[in-house]
Amino acid sequence: MQVTTTNSTAATGATPSQKAQLQKAAQQFEAVFLRQMIGAMRSASLAEGISDSSATQQFQDMADARTADAMAGKGAMGIAELLMKQFGARVSDTPVAPDATAAGKATGA
Repeated sequence: MQVTTTNSTAATGATPSQKAQLQKAAQQFEAVFLRQMIGAMRSASLAEGISDSSATQQFQDMADARTADAMAGKGAMGIAELLMKQFGARVSDTPVAPDATAAGKATGA
């Protein structure tokens, strides 16, 4: 998984490549999409439960978020993979230098 790659580059002090950043953003997008989908499915219930309260709702939301994050991390829906196929060819594998991007903005490039 790319998560371990990102963690290892952070430990060595190297900057992550644009592909690694794209992979992380794609997984986060998939997680947000899944959270919205799970929330919509949960709100479609027709009857109120015996233990429905604001606290229960809050814990269900947290559990749904964790479930969505886990599903996105495993690529359960394949959304992140599709995003990588679509946008992966447009980014390079070279590390992104923070100073280079700041210099490019300052010169108007």
